[in-house]
Amino acid sequence: MKHPGLLFSALIGAVASARSMTPMASLAAARLLGQRTPGRLVLLDRPLFTYGALAMGVGELFGDKMKTAPDRTVFLGLLARVMSAGIAGAALAPRDREPAGAAAAVATAVPLAYLTLAGRKRAMARIGQTRSGLIEDALIVTAGVAIVALAVRPKNGWW
Repeated sequence: MKHPGLLFSALIGAVASARSMTPMASLAAARLLGQRTPGRLVLLDRPLFTYGALAMGVGELFGDKMKTAPDRTVFLGLLARVMSAGIAGAALAPRDREPAGAAAAVATAVPLAYLTLAGRKRAMARIGQTRSGLIEDALIVTAGVAIVALAVRPKNGWW
């Protein structure tokens, strides 16, 4: 099954719209499992960055449930999404198309951050901050892991 070259980049941008650190944590986990990304991501060759990305991904999952957690559309929240989506989008793009992959991911992450925030606020009004956050975590982390797994799988693999 052939996928458009920047599909995985755009999809990881959608993940970044809801959880800014999940794209990098998903890439770090794949690297720790010995997988290589289609695009170059030199940062993940450094253990400090790899383990740091995992720690930040886990930390974000806890921090999101706090009553004082800011909206994802505040300046720093959007900046984190732009950076994470750009790096991850470049890594999941075909070799030599990393800038286009970064652009596709960022162009997806920023507008979707407003949509995912609106959905989260509706869910919070119905079922509360913690429960809605846990559901969103499950969906977004699963999506991030699946997107990265599909993007880094061997081209001639069994699946």
